[in-house]
Amino acid sequence: MRPTRLPIRLRKTVDDSYDIVIGTSIARAAKDIRKRWPAARKFIITDTNVEPLYARSLAWSFRQEGEQVPVLAFPAGEAQKTRATRDRIEDEMLARGVTRDALLIAVGGGVVGDVAGFVAATLLRGIAYVQIPTTLLAQVDSSVGGKVAVDHPLGKNLLGAFHQPRMVYIDLATLRTLPDREFRAGMAEVVKCAAIFDRTLFAYLEKNARRILRKEPSCLRVIVQRSCELKAALVEKDEREAGPRRLLNFGHTIGHALEARMRYTMLHGEAVAIGMAVEAELSAGMGLASARDAARLVALLGLYALPTTLPARVTLEELLPYTARDKKATGGTVHYTLLRRIGAARHGIPVTHSTIMKHCTP
Repeated sequence: MRPTRLPIRLRKTVDDSYDIVIGTSIARAAKDIRKRWPAARKFIITDTNVEPLYARSLAWSFRQEGEQVPVLAFPAGEAQKTRATRDRIEDEMLARGVTRDALLIAVGGGVVGDVAGFVAATLLRGIAYVQIPTTLLAQVDSSVGGKVAVDHPLGKNLLGAFHQPRMVYIDLATLRTLPDREFRAGMAEVVKCAAIFDRTLFAYLEKNARRILRKEPSCLRVIVQRSCELKAALVEKDEREAGPRRLLNFGHTIGHALEARMRYTMLHGEAVAIGMAVEAELSAGMGLASARDAARLVALLGLYALPTTLPARVTLEELLPYTARDKKATGGTVHYTLLRRIGAARHGIPVTHSTIMKHCTP
């Protein structure tokens, strides 16, 4: 008897479009959320650093309108971006009777947005969520594009999903309370966008470093808005990172390996800065970029007091096994995004461990 084939046709058109609102206040965000989702049961997810600064005031804004919204906070830090944290949040939401029409509100930095988004992607097979990023790194990068995940001891963001937010609300005033080190770490992602996409933005960052580090409002608007524009354009072309969106991984193959090696005790932006410096050196060594452009990138990172060399207790050779477990590794080969020139890059370049050791400073 011949086997029977039963096709299941699942071609579908899904509109996951949303807006990024730059320059709103958290209080205005609360009003807009109530207007858009008047009947939804709401939950605020945050961390213990952001809770007293912004999450409580957001809950108060809802309470003023007669809506009680619980605040679920977990300890701050990348080390908390784990399955255990996700489980605790899910347990609490289920105990409070969450239903599929609920709305989750992520208030905080990249860790909060990633964890909360992953909860939203998987709880009850998916619920809606919005992002209110309060750090520079989250505003220019992690809150946009729907990549949500938690870390694993073997690697960064190995457990995750694509789940787009319904809205992103960016209050630039939150950057005033951001510690200088956190702000500089966020600049690594701005520098990355400029290095791979926009030479004009790159020159702006070179010329205005002092003003940006003083957090002048006009400069903050420029760097946040332009970074979001660049990333949004790429996400529209390649939502699931099948091609061009991989350009955003510049600096991240080595950077993620370094974070895993350091057990997530260093800031993501600092690891990415080091990753960009190493990968720019690799780009020049392989003849893809000029040594001058690689040096110019390292110099710009230095203007923002970002690290560009590996910590003394870490060797490049130690990081290579971690890169082999990277999500972008296929068929046993690690694929890098490398610099071509300031404002342009190439993705999907296979690089062997021996090539890295040959071209990069040990």
